[in-house]
Amino acid sequence: MFTSAIANIHHQLVINAPKALLYPAAIVPFFVQKKVLSELLQRLLSEAIEDDDLDFLQDKWLKIEVTDIKFSCYVSFADQKLVIKQQCEKSDVTFSGALNEFILIAGRKEDPDTLFFQRRLVIEGDTELGLEIKNLLDNIDFDNFSPRIEKALNNFATFVQRGLIKPQQKEITA
Repeated sequence: MFTSAIANIHHQLVINAPKALLYPAAIVPFFVQKKVLSELLQRLLSEAIEDDDLDFLQDKWLKIEVTDIKFSCYVSFADQKLVIKQQCEKSDVTFSGALNEFILIAGRKEDPDTLFFQRRLVIEGDTELGLEIKNLLDNIDFDNFSPRIEKALNNFATFVQRGLIKPQQKEITA
């Protein structure tokens, strides 16, 4: 019974956390969000940048949309740097999904293909560009992070993955 209550709290926490982040995400200025996202992506993709593996994104725009916290941004690549904008005239491809889905991708608990076929990740626009971005995500090397950060991300993604599973409700019989 106690384990069932803990599992239910865990599930509710994971399901409802994005709602709790909706307001903070709305009031944090974009330049702060951009700074954090830029640092994270630069670190994650530093090897790909050095190896010219992001050239396919030159003059193209990826829109990332986190639907449940109403966050979106546009990412491109120019002059050997990632470019992040809040608004853009057009996007070539859009990746959209709930926050928990992006956490699962980042923690390598789910791959983008699985989430796409389960309709938990939506990819719209230039199919070829979307495939190149998906392949880039699959090949991200976490060696640029300290082992502590990598472990924390893995543990957090595991927490989310387990919390997404709806606990079995046991019938009480008298």
